Amino acid sequence: SEGEVVLSCFDGISCGQEALRRLGVKVSMYYASEVDPYAIKVTQANFPFTVQLGDIQKVHVNDHIDILIGGPPCTDVSFAGKGKGLIKGERSSLFFEFERILREAIAINPDLKFLVENTRMKQEYIDIISEILGVEPVLINSNVFSAQNRARLYWTNFNIPELPEDKGIVMADILEDGFTDRDKSFCIDASYYKGGN
Repeated sequence: SEGEVVLSCFDGISCGQEALRRLGVKVSMYYASEVDPYAIKVTQANFPFTVQLGDIQKVHVNDHIDILIGGPPCTDVSFAGKGKGLIKGERSSLFFEFERILREAIAINPDLKFLVENTRMKQEYIDIISEILGVEPVLINSNVFSAQNRARLYWTNFNIPELPEDKGIVMADILEDGFTDRDKSFCIDASYYKGGN
C-alpha cells in the first residue's frame, strides 16, 4: 500500500499529522475537519497537501479510511468548564458527530484504527464515551515527555505500549531566556511572565 488514509476531526494545527510523521507512519491522504481559519492556515503552511473538509457536521465518510483521530471540544465536560455535560453542551455534543463519522468509517472498513483524546472529566461522561466507543480510556500525562502538566484520556483500539520513563524535562529546559518559578506548567501564554500559571 502507498500509505494510510487518515481523517482527523477537530484537526487544529494538524499535530496528529506531525505525530504520524514522527512515528514513521506513511500517509497517502490526510483529510482534516477544522473550522478555525488560523489553525487551517498553519496546517496548510506546514502540510500543504492536507485536504480540508470544513465543519464536522457536514462531513460524511463515503470512502475507505484507515485511521480516524480526533479530540472533540471538551468545554462542557472538563472539570475546568461550566459542566453543561456531554449531551446538553453545545460544543461537547460535537462528540456525537465524531461518533457518527466513526460508524460511517467502520461500515466501510471494519479494521479501522481510531484514537480519541479528551480532558479528564466526571466518571459518568467517561462511562458514556467508553460505552459508545467500545473501549476504556488510558490516562496519560504528557509531563513525562514535556514541561507541561497535561493529563488527558485516550480512547483507542491501537495497542499502546508502555509509556516512556519520565524524561525529566522542566520549564527551564524549554525557555529561551528568563526564569521560571516552577518545574512544570499547565499553560504557557502571554500572561506567563505576568504571574499566570
